[in-house]
Amino acid sequence: MCCQPPLGVDDIEKNWKNNLKLIITAPKNLPSIGITGGEPTLLGEKFFELIQSIRENLPNTEIHILTNGRKFSDKKFASRLADLGTDNILIGVPLHSDNELDHDLIAGVKGAFSETMLGLYNLARFSFDIELRIVLMKLNYKRLPKMGSFIFKNIPFVKYISLMGLENTGDAIKNKSIVYVDPVDLAENLRKVALYLSGVGLNVSIFNLSYCLLPETLWPFARKSISDWKVRYEPFCSRCTMKKECCGLFATSAFQSSHLHPINY
Repeated sequence: MCCQPPLGVDDIEKNWKNNLKLIITAPKNLPSIGITGGEPTLLGEKFFELIQSIRENLPNTEIHILTNGRKFSDKKFASRLADLGTDNILIGVPLHSDNELDHDLIAGVKGAFSETMLGLYNLARFSFDIELRIVLMKLNYKRLPKMGSFIFKNIPFVKYISLMGLENTGDAIKNKSIVYVDPVDLAENLRKVALYLSGVGLNVSIFNLSYCLLPETLWPFARKSISDWKVRYEPFCSRCTMKKECCGLFATSAFQSSHLHPINY
């Protein structure tokens, strides 16, 4: 379901140099900067140089790193990042399921589950703030209630838990029959896991799902999460009383739920 699948172009050096320039010229009061990919930890030493550059040029800016977490199964790699400082860093790591079989299938790599879990423990060992990301899809939504219990029992140290609606672009188009499930059909399991996680004191949010696709009990968890450069609203959204609070839709998505509708009180 990757929204930015590899293009088969070796552009690492070019993009890395461009990113260094962006860091140097960025406003000094920038509240947050995101590092995503691909997988940023595969940059090796360049990854640490990127973090160091942000530390030097934007010392008060939060660094949000999106990673599969597997590289952090190497304690030395986690320690190397910790040496640059753990303050103002939030590391977002996807957990696809509560079991190895499903997680590895979705990740496309055998052994990914074990490496990701060990990576999470090593990040916690060095006191990093962790955002756990669960992308909602056909392959995992039925296990959402079990995932809630698994998270509470095994990784309750995560700072945030983000339940994320699928962006229907990239590989999600090619694999639609495998990964796509209408948000209305997963809503009950989503309700169970969100209320459970919140009930045990964990900070849970729902990203990328419109209010009209969620039961009202989940509205307090819904966030206005879609970036302003790729959000859109249907014409009928102008008649919706919840539009100002709603995250809207991905303009990048090739298809949308058939259950979209304006909410009127």
